Amino acid sequence: MSKWNKDSWRDYNILQQPVYPDTSKLRECEDKLSKLPPLVFAGEVRNLKDELAKVTQGHGFLLQGGDCAESFANFNAVNIRDMFKIILQMAIVLTFAGGCPVVKVGRVAGQFAKPRSSDYEEINGVKLPSYRGDIINGFEFNESARVPDPKRMIDAYYQSASTLNLLRAFSRGGLANLHEVHRWNLGFVKRSELDEKFEKLASELTNALKFMEACGVTTSNTPTLSETKLYTSHEALLLPYEEALTRVDSLSGDWYDCSAHMLWIGERTRGVDDAHVHFLSGVKNPIGCKIGPNATADDVIKLANKLNPNNENGRLNIIIRMGADKIESRLPNILKDIKSEGLNILWSIDPMHGNTVKASNGYKTREFDNVLREVKSFFDIHHACGTIPGGVHLEMTGQDVTECTGGAFKVTQEALASRYETQCDPRLNADQALELAFLIADEVKKSRS
Repeated sequence: MSKWNKDSWRDYNILQQPVYPDTSKLRECEDKLSKLPPLVFAGEVRNLKDELAKVTQGHGFLLQGGDCAESFANFNAVNIRDMFKIILQMAIVLTFAGGCPVVKVGRVAGQFAKPRSSDYEEINGVKLPSYRGDIINGFEFNESARVPDPKRMIDAYYQSASTLNLLRAFSRGGLANLHEVHRWNLGFVKRSELDEKFEKLASELTNALKFMEACGVTTSNTPTLSETKLYTSHEALLLPYEEALTRVDSLSGDWYDCSAHMLWIGERTRGVDDAHVHFLSGVKNPIGCKIGPNATADDVIKLANKLNPNNENGRLNIIIRMGADKIESRLPNILKDIKSEGLNILWSIDPMHGNTVKASNGYKTREFDNVLREVKSFFDIHHACGTIPGGVHLEMTGQDVTECTGGAFKVTQEALASRYETQCDPRLNADQALELAFLIADEVKKSRS
């Protein structure tokens, strides 16, 4: 196979890619994308890698979360603000209640493409190509919407740029000020004890800030009290888009995928000799890789050798997604076999994908108790193996949706239809995400002790 270049992935076997009917139109869009400004900068990416290196060594925790798939139709400032708020809430719970620095990474500003289990879907006898995310084709179930259109990559780029602009404004413009912690609550918490728990934490934080001010530590001389960092990430699935936004850094001469700070490879496209692994092996961004219940320690070792041949701290995040019923029998053997290899891996847990079921009324959902159970098992297994549980990876929203059953206000299968708004997979709502953050904070505190 060819030496690595940003387009050398084209020589490799590739899965989960659309077939564009007009290849000249595709080339035109790729060329336009390649001339647009980068969405993120190499210096920011290096900063994230440094922070993730500390997490890998047990000196922090990775909170990665956001939409299942971003949408053109639901793009607005309120949704972005509310996602930012719930990430802030969760981070403050983990930082203050868990006693741990938190690295915040959003599934945002680029999470448009989705792998599918089938190339086609059928409704009432009508069979059409599957929806693969707004960057590829339309969600509407009709023939014209499902035709892949490369111009959607341009739309995704501009939406990502607008999202990043707003997130940077929120991060530095006052919304992240710790003195505003009481105002981060999204206002629709249904379970009073959860609301009270957060308000109690917020009051303790406010008192701590008053003490710090009395000691001379204020927002004017300590910007970290009023600003935050939120990095971006998405699954690097649509490789023409990723290639077009991959640039050489003028300072280091290294290649960076400037579509996001962090990229990950999905369970369906992690073949060590396939195009996605080859492409991401050549960029300097931190890389994640999803690992399902059928993976072996040998699979992970081969991926680590390919994606992180220099065994750098902060480079590789292995994201476990096995399901609550399988993680206890599968993960311990992987950790035990890999521990002796001396690999620098950040281990995190995606408790969403392995717990997806179809409700009796046809809705795809996830039972919140199973999400909690897989997270708890993840921590328990790491404690038993003497390894570091470093992070969590969640599909969630700051909106008051009803997509996952159970949780803070006990969403039932019958209630799913009331606000089932996802275009792909079910997400935790803000209540459920905050409830999960308190559980993780308790586990993190135990880990650090």
